[in-house]
Amino acid sequence: MIALAFDLGASSGKAVAGQFDGRRLQVQEVHRFRNDPVRVSGRLHWDILRLLHEIKQGIAAAGTTGLGEIESLAVDAWGCDFGLLDRYGELIGNPIHYRDELTRGAMEEVLQIVPRTEIFARTGCQFMPLNTLYQLYALRQARADTLERAATLLLIPDLIRFFLTGEATTEATIASTTQFLSIATRDWDRALLERLGLPANLLTAVVAPATPAGRLLPEVVGEIGCAAIPVAAVAGHDTASAVAAVPADERFAFLSSGTWSLFGTELERPIVDERALTWNFGNEGGIAGTYRLLRNIMGLWLVEGCRRAWERQGRWPGYEAMSAAALEAPAFQAMIIPNDPSFLNPVDMPDAIAAFCRATGQRPPESPASVMRSVLESLALAYRLVFEQTEDLTGYRFPGLHVVGGGTRNEVLLQFTADAIGRPVWSGPAEATAIGNLLGQLLASGRIASVREGRALVRESFPVRTFEPQAREGWDEAFHRFRALGSM
Repeated sequence: MIALAFDLGASSGKAVAGQFDGRRLQVQEVHRFRNDPVRVSGRLHWDILRLLHEIKQGIAAAGTTGLGEIESLAVDAWGCDFGLLDRYGELIGNPIHYRDELTRGAMEEVLQIVPRTEIFARTGCQFMPLNTLYQLYALRQARADTLERAATLLLIPDLIRFFLTGEATTEATIASTTQFLSIATRDWDRALLERLGLPANLLTAVVAPATPAGRLLPEVVGEIGCAAIPVAAVAGHDTASAVAAVPADERFAFLSSGTWSLFGTELERPIVDERALTWNFGNEGGIAGTYRLLRNIMGLWLVEGCRRAWERQGRWPGYEAMSAAALEAPAFQAMIIPNDPSFLNPVDMPDAIAAFCRATGQRPPESPASVMRSVLESLALAYRLVFEQTEDLTGYRFPGLHVVGGGTRNEVLLQFTADAIGRPVWSGPAEATAIGNLLGQLLASGRIASVREGRALVRESFPVRTFEPQAREGWDEAFHRFRALGSM
């Protein structure tokens, strides 16, 4: 079987073709493209029609690879953001970016109406200002007329799938990122929305991941010059697809490492107790009816923010040279809390890091290498904190940590993480999200029978590197200092 996975990330997207011969899965990137937000009229937007154009280009490119007929395709993407359609099915403006300031103060206003404890008990979702619940509330406050025109709300992977097939449904794993999906019923919590004065009539039916979801529309087929390829609803949230491809054969801890770091484990039942609420864990939907108990941590966004600032100044030497320089910089000079709001979208990331250090009584790192070392050490310490919290919540001691995603290319961070947690880090596959997307398509078509079979296929098909703890000196003391900086 030849399948095509579109993986949309916060800064880029790609089309990955997968070839399954019954024993192994081979993947080949056939198209890659930028995903650059656009600021207009004071708002930061996703250029959703450009993304649709690039997806069409990816379908066309896949047809020229010589792999054979594409038998299935699917889309996964980041969570929380959405597009609105009018009653004719036409898009009402470009979706607003989760880093836009529209939601400033919205979460605090919502929690004045419905208490945090109640929202968590109802949805099991992590509290973040960018959640769909707060975006929708802020939109009602700022642009009520936009909501009045809307007939349908679709999250990003579902919106793209609608453009391709004309079918408007919401896949369950992406729905679980909204903070208005009921953890009890796995359907929309319409009563919660009504209490907040938000329109529940915009929502579509929730469908399970790994299910067929239509075919390419005739107009799409005619434009591209391809067949009416079947489209699947896979685990639409990119993290859910990535976790489906973790090459584990037992209970595991995972880190899906990219712009965001998603750290947690996979469970059969959600955990919504007081500690999970206090530590701001979420229970997001997984493939095959599972839950991902996890925390979102600001990840390589910190690294990329520094890179952009230094490139503007002509001080960026490249990733390899920067990694080597960071290793030579003094250890544990300063630490940051990765989830501090000041790092969400600063004008200059190194300046924001320096300001955080001054505000917490630390001497800011001066050279780019020292700043980078502080960022990577702080991420590793944040991973240790959430690793220990995950063990406390589940009562399970994990033998090590599986890291998947693009962050597996940052070997310094992987080694720092192994040193920080004092256990092995198993790295790979880097393309876990696209591979998990492909596994969802194999499940939807009946080519494999279970997620367990899919993970065995990943172990058979893709190498995994092991990073053992090495230089552990200083990490325990640094962890105590990190925890003293404040909550994450």
